[in-house]
Amino acid sequence: MRPIRALGLLVTGSFVGFMAAAAVVKHAIPSRGDEASDEVALAAVFDGVQLKSRATAFRGGSMLAWFGGIAVDLREAQLAPGAHLDVHSLFGGIALRVPPGWRVESGVRAIGGGVAVQDPGADDPDAPTLTIDGLTLFGGVAVGSKVADAAFES
Repeated sequence: MRPIRALGLLVTGSFVGFMAAAAVVKHAIPSRGDEASDEVALAAVFDGVQLKSRATAFRGGSMLAWFGGIAVDLREAQLAPGAHLDVHSLFGGIALRVPPGWRVESGVRAIGGGVAVQDPGADDPDAPTLTIDGLTLFGGVAVGSKVADAAFES
């Protein structure tokens, strides 16, 4: 009985620690970027962030979803050469919608979560390329031309 109780306390303590750390991070890391920004730094901690980009030369940036979610629509953005996004999710999710003419290269790893990347421009080697790297722990990252339609409806 003691090992089970110890394991339960360890799991509960770990979860409470994650929640406390997320609360501190929420106040320390604000989201930056709007629909015209060429670079974004989005953070969704116990919250949700929704962005429809109209950037003229989108270079990328970073996204952090910690007990929260991020939905970004890049279909009206123009991609700059060498565009790169760093995405990280912990018990959260990130959904990216890209135009059909873009190529997407993903190096996102998942531990206890999932990554779904649809590469709409895979057949065209000259297509503008968005490189995505990152890690998801018990969360998810989805990229495609028709990802999370309901998340973008107002």
